[in-house]
Amino acid sequence: MRLVAWQPDDLLRRLDDVVTVYGEAMGYRPELLQTRRGYIGSHVRRPGFRAVATLTTEGRVAGFGYGYTSAAGQWWHDQVRYALGEDSRRQWLTDCFEVVELHVRPAAQGHGVGARQLRALLAMAKGKTVLLSTPEADEQASRAWRLYRRYGFDDVLRDFYFPGDERAFAVLGRELPLVERPLEDASGAAGA
Repeated sequence: MRLVAWQPDDLLRRLDDVVTVYGEAMGYRPELLQTRRGYIGSHVRRPGFRAVATLTTEGRVAGFGYGYTSAAGQWWHDQVRYALGEDSRRQWLTDCFEVVELHVRPAAQGHGVGARQLRALLAMAKGKTVLLSTPEADEQASRAWRLYRRYGFDDVLRDFYFPGDERAFAVLGRELPLVERPLEDASGAAGA
């Protein structure tokens, strides 16, 4: 598999594949996916848009991720803004990159694809902070939670409900840039 940076038109050309991966990863019904298709297609023109994709050797989309500069007037930004106090708004939303989607086909999960996509996306991100939302889950059982915690994402909001969704979400954030920490070997010593 290879990780590639996508321009807006690259994502639009592969929109059917992206929506399929999204549906498989999230377990969503087909009728919901048509709505998401429209949202995803409109996101590519937002300021600061960055995208990555993981392609198999056959060119199939195994995973993707994208985000953009979070700003007033965007649905997600406004929902989170209204839930935060003034100090938190200044801290998290003043110069923020929003990770909008980050998904991996279930068959490709557990092989580091999501981690590579997240690292690449954060390396391209512009801003002082990055935010994302993820369904509340047992943190120990969820691969997504473990991934976000491993990359230093902290709680910004917990048990948050977006209008139209019955599930509780967590909004997680971290400062940018992402500084890679040296890997440790089994003895705990930093490797080269």
